[in-house]
Amino acid sequence: MKPGFIYILTNKNTTTLYVGVTNNIITRIQQHKDKINPKSFTARYNLHKLVYYEAFQEIGDAIAREKQLKGGNRAKKIALIESINPNWKDLFGVVQEEFE
Repeated sequence: MKPGFIYILTNKNTTTLYVGVTNNIITRIQQHKDKINPKSFTARYNLHKLVYYEAFQEIGDAIAREKQLKGGNRAKKIALIESINPNWKDLFGVVQEEFE
């Protein structure tokens, strides 16, 4: 089975959060940054800043984790982000180095 990733995106003012899942995190985040689908939620709200991600051996585990995160409230997501990224930096460069 394919590996999987969950990720959280935000905008420059950190007013909106988006939780997603993918099997290719570099390509998927680049698609968000390039606004491949201009009518998508992430494009409309300028969500292009990767502030959190997790890698999984299997995509099914990533999907289960995505559902868990989407079911949680904003405060829990913020606490999760700040546990590894207290300054809310864009982690896309880190992901590129780690997974390319």
